Amino acid sequence: MKVLIVGALHGYISEAGKIAISKGAKVTHIDDIESALHLLRSGKGVDLIMCDLNLDIKELISSMSRERIYTSVIACGIGTDPKKAADAIRAGAKEYVPLPPDSELIAAVLEAVCQENDDFFFKDPAMEKIVKIALQVANSDASVFITGESGTGKEVMARFIHKNSKRKDRPFVSLNCAAIPEGLLESELFGHEKGAFTGAVARRIGKFEEATGGTLLLDEVSEMQLHLQSKLLRAIQEREIDRIGGMQPIKIDIRVLATSNRNLLDAVKEGVFREDLYYRLNVVNLELPPLRMRPLDIEILADAFVKKYCKYNHLEEKTLDKKSIEMIKIAPWHGNVRELENIMHRAVLMCIGNVITPDIIFPNYQDITENHALNNVLNKMNSSMSFVGRTVHDVEKELIIDTLSHCLGNRTHAANILGISIRTLRNKLKLYSEGLYTENSYGDN
Repeated sequence: MKVLIVGALHGYISEAGKIAISKGAKVTHIDDIESALHLLRSGKGVDLIMCDLNLDIKELISSMSRERIYTSVIACGIGTDPKKAADAIRAGAKEYVPLPPDSELIAAVLEAVCQENDDFFFKDPAMEKIVKIALQVANSDASVFITGESGTGKEVMARFIHKNSKRKDRPFVSLNCAAIPEGLLESELFGHEKGAFTGAVARRIGKFEEATGGTLLLDEVSEMQLHLQSKLLRAIQEREIDRIGGMQPIKIDIRVLATSNRNLLDAVKEGVFREDLYYRLNVVNLELPPLRMRPLDIEILADAFVKKYCKYNHLEEKTLDKKSIEMIKIAPWHGNVRELENIMHRAVLMCIGNVITPDIIFPNYQDITENHALNNVLNKMNSSMSFVGRTVHDVEKELIIDTLSHCLGNRTHAANILGISIRTLRNKLKLYSEGLYTENSYGDN
């Protein structure tokens, strides 16, 4: 990973850089904020910025935000000054590291940044099939179009492909096309010269140049406007771009990956996405399954997120209890892996002890159990199983027993799902146990 160190702090921050180098990082040292911004504008992307607390960290982060430069900033200061550290965190710094530096702490910060970008866990056959294809095409320069519902891990897959490619030691640059205002997206992609338009206070290298030699991920490419699609197509085909306000084309050497949670063929038919660009991007298609279709991955992902956020928040290790594991396996996860990660992060923060229980993960967790039980019962009723030739009371008995089983024996919840009173349920169960159940046993008793 690439680390940019800004400032001096009597040499202590350089010492932190030496520790980072010993952990495998590539370190660049710059004296002041303006020089740091100049380097960032030049397209020499970095993964982490470690900044002297005595410098204007707020101005650094504000300038980066205005110019849409997204890199984590770590504040570094001598000893522990709670007020300065708190001010830096409020300004947008991700973490505070006291100096002189501790090698284990620096290693933990570097590891956290790497894990944030590269976490990739799976064991479900549905995901294993996709990963095999990804590995098969990773070392080529073919464009890969990664599709799937929001939150399925499309960017994580893109990073996985880059990490296993021949370009792995070169930059991986990601641009979310949906997050950049339409008027600024062209500048983000292709860069601009100083004075090219109002607000262009300095030359800015675009994502294509920044990614040269490596991989460019166009996240949510379906949100790009048509006039930019034609310029994107030219850049991919001709391997050259024009900066806004530039006088001559610039050669580029990149591999393009793209993602979308929309059906681009539908967008092509609607005339909002170029067909030729679609086929240029879609040389290989990887469709990531939603989390509900890869159930074997749910537990290992949840465990990984719990460990990650315990470490990130400097908390003792916590574990999910057996009931919690059962609950997360039956939850619908409409937000997929992203939703699972967010809920595990919250659970880690809300858990007082060392064991995470269902009520911490899902405040209304009983509703999930009931809905799951009802869905299972309805699925069984809608299956190919024929009810012809069976008596009504036999079918009713099976429905009640199945519902009670899926509610883990809770009669109140089972009665609510079945739409009968708890008294009726109790009486029917008594009849079943005594073997007295007949067709005349219906009704609220």
